[in-house]
Amino acid sequence: MQITFYGVRGSTPSPCEDNRRYGGNTSTVVLERAGADPIVLDLGTGLRVWAATQPLDGTFRATALVTHIHWDHVQGLPFFAPIDRVGAALDVYAPEQTEGPLDEVFGDFMRPPYFPVHYTELRGDIRFHGVSDTDFEIGSAKVKVRPVPHVGPTVGYRVDWEGVSVAYVSDHQAPPDGNTVAESVLELCDGVDLLIHDAQYTDEEFAAKSHWGHCTVGYSVHVAKEAGARRLALFHHDPSHGDLFVDGLEADARRLAAGSGVDDVFAAREGLRLNL
Repeated sequence: MQITFYGVRGSTPSPCEDNRRYGGNTSTVVLERAGADPIVLDLGTGLRVWAATQPLDGTFRATALVTHIHWDHVQGLPFFAPIDRVGAALDVYAPEQTEGPLDEVFGDFMRPPYFPVHYTELRGDIRFHGVSDTDFEIGSAKVKVRPVPHVGPTVGYRVDWEGVSVAYVSDHQAPPDGNTVAESVLELCDGVDLLIHDAQYTDEEFAAKSHWGHCTVGYSVHVAKEAGARRLALFHHDPSHGDLFVDGLEADARRLAAGSGVDDVFAAREGLRLNL
């Protein structure tokens, strides 16, 4: 499996000189295998960067696994040129919303006056599927969906594809005790080859924002340890954290993970490509 990070930032796009190495685009990670349609995790602004690598002749096919529909995880869709072609197709899985069916909810925020066009005006076929706690298959890939504590309906995904496993928990509200881990999260992350996990805050930041739906770098390491994950990618970097700051968080996380059985800990950055 080839895994490419096209957007690793949380909350809002934040391109600037200080963020140049890690990047300023929001959540977009692509899983690929030869001979199969790609699977994209979230539809953040990194989606536009991925678009430059995809066909524009109407042959594009892919599946999107969206954790939740906060802006930073969906705002790349209107700018994804490959789906604005006759014949192209994108299946979008996302948590069911109390406000209505997914297609209607997406249509509510991608329409005038908030955006010049409605998503239905894109010429490709976009199909929405509401999920919450289920398992399904995409070709030979087995997908597990489980609820994840956050703000509003949120899920995480585990993809097992031809012997390789990846868990994606982009936004995760840490508990007040900073120790317990939801069973649903542990199920997603159990023994995975790679865990991509929310690591937005320092301990000091979390103390002031403990109800904002995220967690500390230390808690992300704790989840990886408890689940027996082999590798941990620190993800959803805070917009205010520049490259040097993220370097420091990565070093802290590696110290915390030493001797825990987590073989590798690294801060995800735009353009990083892994072959597992």
